[in-house]
Amino acid sequence: MLAVVRYNRLIDIFLGLTTYSLQNHLRTTVKQIGQIEIDEIYVGIDRNGTQFVLPVQAKGGSDQLSVVQTKQDIECCKEKFPQLVCRAISAQFISNDHVALFELAVDDDMVKVLDERHYKLVSASEIDPTDLERYRHLSRF
Repeated sequence: MLAVVRYNRLIDIFLGLTTYSLQNHLRTTVKQIGQIEIDEIYVGIDRNGTQFVLPVQAKGGSDQLSVVQTKQDIECCKEKFPQLVCRAISAQFISNDHVALFELAVDDDMVKVLDERHYKLVSASEIDPTDLERYRHLSRF
């Protein structure tokens, strides 16, 4: 899952940022929590120069997204990268060629989904010229 997301630059597309994978399987400690592992952590920047830290939680198959892991990821980013804006992301395979991405936040100790998008991965030969024309038209807005 992590390789598919990174190779296809899905974090960049999903958030509209330029991002870079800093480290995957980051094992660290967080005050008041103890040892945690973040599946992958990205850093990013937007067109205005705002800098972000993006903890990514990846799930495959029937694995469920973890509220506890999301909270731990956010707390870790607050502690280790206090100067960066934290945006927590979860990625999950829907099928072999479908990926769902979620942006999550904690509000009143509850994890909430801020955004959700689904992506179908296809080979270049599967993209029809009429699709490309439609994409060009949509990008003008």
